Amino acid sequence: MSGARAIPVRYRILGVLFVLSFVNYLLRNNLSIAIPSIQEEFSFTNAEIGWILGSFNFSYALAQIPGGIFGQVYGPRRALTFIAVSWGVLTLLTGFAPSLMAASAAGAMVSLIVIRFLLGATNAPLFTTTAGAFANWFPAGSWAFPNAALSVGLALGQAAIGPIVTMLIIKYGWRESFYILAPLGLLAGAWWYWYGRDRPAQHPAITAEEMQLIEGNQPPREAVAEEPGGWRRMLVHRDVLLLSASYFCMCYVFYMFAQWLFMYLVKARGFSLLESGWLYVLPFATGAVLAGLGGLTCDALCKRIGATWGCRLPAIVGLVLVAVLLIAGVYASNPYVAVGLLSLCFGFTQFTEGAYWSASTYVAGPHTTAATGVMNTGGSAAGFLAPVVGLMVDQLGWLATLASGSVFAIVGAVLWLLIRIRPAGQ
Repeated sequence: MSGARAIPVRYRILGVLFVLSFVNYLLRNNLSIAIPSIQEEFSFTNAEIGWILGSFNFSYALAQIPGGIFGQVYGPRRALTFIAVSWGVLTLLTGFAPSLMAASAAGAMVSLIVIRFLLGATNAPLFTTTAGAFANWFPAGSWAFPNAALSVGLALGQAAIGPIVTMLIIKYGWRESFYILAPLGLLAGAWWYWYGRDRPAQHPAITAEEMQLIEGNQPPREAVAEEPGGWRRMLVHRDVLLLSASYFCMCYVFYMFAQWLFMYLVKARGFSLLESGWLYVLPFATGAVLAGLGGLTCDALCKRIGATWGCRLPAIVGLVLVAVLLIAGVYASNPYVAVGLLSLCFGFTQFTEGAYWSASTYVAGPHTTAATGVMNTGGSAAGFLAPVVGLMVDQLGWLATLASGSVFAIVGAVLWLLIRIRPAGQ
């Protein structure tokens, strides 16, 4: 008990949300591991696979702002509980989906698209709602690390699906892999509802000293939080829109890894299903390490040189390295060297995450949920290109398709030079 009490409540809250992020990515992208098995069973083309993957991306992007409003209205405790339970239910249904409508490839495709569309919508409020929670639970200027910690959780969840889902598919089948993992969403939601609270003052374990640390250097939030029009202003806020555009560019690369990497390892690099499952871990494990390092770097730089360059530097350096490493990886002749370079490439996409979310919190202040909803809409919109990516693979091949991500990374880095990061109200 004394050990638990020694850990500040805000870090215990972060720990539960870390697990929620891990479970989220374990359930949302397990389909990417099952895709080769599904493609073999139903003879889907890569373009058709792109439509299945893209249905999640489409609803995820469209539901960002409504999902953020949902999180703001109901608060993190209730909102995150509801969506986590929904992930579990929809993951279970994914296993049944191909037999729900018709015993045909067309029916299987439609049913998978519908389930993935619903799953995308229930995933949408996660990161906007947690960003708003961190703005309440952590001292001003210390927001990059908790947001980056969720990127560590998602990267580890993404890494775990490689060996875990691959072994489940080999032993039981792709449908059964979804049935086995589905209860994790229910358990994570129940744990969060039991321990989580919307604000520090509502938590029974909070101390006066921790409350003072959290709120002592924050600008007054309550009066502004109720100010009408906050959401509408964020929709047209110059710097929020620039962050959204840059985040779109980074997430173009992110989605290529999250949704197409396993197929690339099997189809283009010639690895076996089992070996691909283990190699799949490396990029996301690297992402977990660099996400945490990026968040710590951003917070330290913001304290030393100010918010503008404190957020700009890790983002720009990270995106430039993404561009260089992506080109190096796709052109590497040795497949294991390619995996190593691509792992570093993905790692530096995650290095930038803390900067994006911290910058949004600096810019928006009490309207963080709104601003991050807009920004994550931009990032999620990159997922609309999943059918295009599938078509590019069919028409141009893997090399040209993956190399296109370097162009997006450089554009994203340049946009950061235009973003002004000032605390809200200045």
